[in-house]
Amino acid sequence: MKTLRMVMAALIALSMSTVGLIAASAQGNGDDRNRGNQISARLIGYEEVPSVSTPARGSFRATIARDKESIEYTLSFDGIASTVNQAHIHFAQTSVNGVIVVWLCQGATRAPAAVATITPECPTSPGGTVSGTITANSVLAQAAGSAGAAQQIQQFELDEVIAAIRAGKAYANVHSSVSPGGEIRGQIKVGGDDGDQ
Repeated sequence: MKTLRMVMAALIALSMSTVGLIAASAQGNGDDRNRGNQISARLIGYEEVPSVSTPARGSFRATIARDKESIEYTLSFDGIASTVNQAHIHFAQTSVNGVIVVWLCQGATRAPAAVATITPECPTSPGGTVSGTITANSVLAQAAGSAGAAQQIQQFELDEVIAAIRAGKAYANVHSSVSPGGEIRGQIKVGGDDGDQ
């Protein structure tokens, strides 16, 4: 009888530890999935194409919703000596200029009518912070025959923008009146804290 009790106690202990391991594993997987939804970029002038010599710097931090229906973002920058014209997410690999797929903020240059009402205002120079939410409605259509059309991300295709970001093929940048092609830029990366200034 004593042996039976010892065997039962061992089985109960084994069962409890197995349940604990399964729960910890499930919780760890949830954390891993959430980490994959954190994206960031460190914006500097040297990342622009061509590079820009500027003291300005910035950060882009965002979270992709688990259902992939939205992206909550914060864009911060400092040191821009001229008027901030606009800021975007572009579709392209490192050291290549790509088409605008999402407007992050509008300033001296106004967003296209299709996204103007959902695009926040850029902070005034020399810097500041802007936050917003990107949805499928934020993704721009590209004109037929344009370089953007050849890149094949269509209007409302937020899933394609997310795929490009996760593949490391999207960047955020801020355009100014002195550097209308972009003053600071950073490739968006999954996880980490690349947004640190």
